[in-house]
Amino acid sequence: MIKGMIVFVDESGIHKRVDHSAFSVVFVCIDDYESVEKAVLEIEERYRLNPFHWSDLPWKLREAFLCDIAKLPFSAKIAIVRNPITPAKTLEWALQHLLVERDIKKLYIDGKKPRWVERKLKKVLRDKGISVRKLRTARHDSIPGLRIADAIAGLARTFHDNPKGRAKPLWDMMNKKITTRLAGGQTGG
Repeated sequence: MIKGMIVFVDESGIHKRVDHSAFSVVFVCIDDYESVEKAVLEIEERYRLNPFHWSDLPWKLREAFLCDIAKLPFSAKIAIVRNPITPAKTLEWALQHLLVERDIKKLYIDGKKPRWVERKLKKVLRDKGISVRKLRTARHDSIPGLRIADAIAGLARTFHDNPKGRAKPLWDMMNKKITTRLAGGQTGG
């Protein structure tokens, strides 16, 4: 029985004017979180990553990191949206549709968000009956779970921008971890 979950949210490609943006929401059972956190740190140490960040790394390190994290106990949900988007509105839309679990212990969102974005996100949480005290913004380098979310968001965006490209084998491998996929057009401006 799952006693609770820790949720990590990251996005990729939200400032691009073309192609796709991806939002990933990664769920880790609270019982497993310490082992997942430790494993991510060990993987980063093995590849001398300080810390993993999709946009900063060459393809071989992305592949290695994704192959290793695919073995960890987590599940993910993603939202793919065609650019251009309004990041805050799209994140709000994604969370409204992807957060259906009730027993969330903490929710981390990558990056410092403006206060008005945090207010919108807190409204989404309240509407879903989730305590807003569970919402935290953090830098990806301080929370290993956010690095998993970053990897999945980066992979999802890369794959959807070029479905026959070099991301396809990784996408096929990671599919077993992705339990929900939302696809949408442009969202409000």
